[in-house]
Amino acid sequence: MIRPAFFAILFALAATCHQPAAAAERVVLAPAAVREANEAAGLKTAVFAGGCFWGVEGVFSHVAGVTSAVTGYHGGTRATASYDRVSQHTTGHAEAVRITYDPAKIRYDQLLRIFFSVIADPTQLNRQGPDEGPQYRSALVPMNEEQRLTAAAFLAQLSAAHLWRAPVVTRIEPYLRFYPAEDYHQDFMANNPRHSYILAWDAAKVEALRRLFPAQYKASFTPG
Repeated sequence: MIRPAFFAILFALAATCHQPAAAAERVVLAPAAVREANEAAGLKTAVFAGGCFWGVEGVFSHVAGVTSAVTGYHGGTRATASYDRVSQHTTGHAEAVRITYDPAKIRYDQLLRIFFSVIADPTQLNRQGPDEGPQYRSALVPMNEEQRLTAAAFLAQLSAAHLWRAPVVTRIEPYLRFYPAEDYHQDFMANNPRHSYILAWDAAKVEALRRLFPAQYKASFTPG
């Protein structure tokens, strides 16, 4: 007997991140940060929201110095931290990824540069690529004051650089609480490399990481 939960997972996999598109998003090489992050030794945590969390997780999982990447929800409450509720556009949550990284190998400002170069378009409001809704907004969620100052400086630098035709709308949001997503969303790119959405949108982002940031790229996928 096939359990109802099985059909729920199939439905979620079909519905999440919407339909694949014909081509990946345009890559824009962001400049190196003028203000480098001054981080103490030891593993650090950062939260990024940049559209469908499959691609955000997929790229950061190939960054050297990142030791963990977990998909989840940030901005709402525990009661609404599920894919079906977040998809209703009313929870305040964003699809987000919590990464753990070693600043001795990759600084926060370098993560920001990668994020805006190959993951998120900072000019798209409440959407990314084919995905529309506030849960797909691009946002930086600093976990400490140094990250906040670094993020603010980098957003100002991007705005002044005029790399995109539209203004930068990515926001800095205060950290509330991060809720891990359902199991089938974790390590999605590694587990589903032939998924149509991954092929249409996210595989190209990992390739752009390899091409633009060879010193930060690693071929192996770091599981959450």
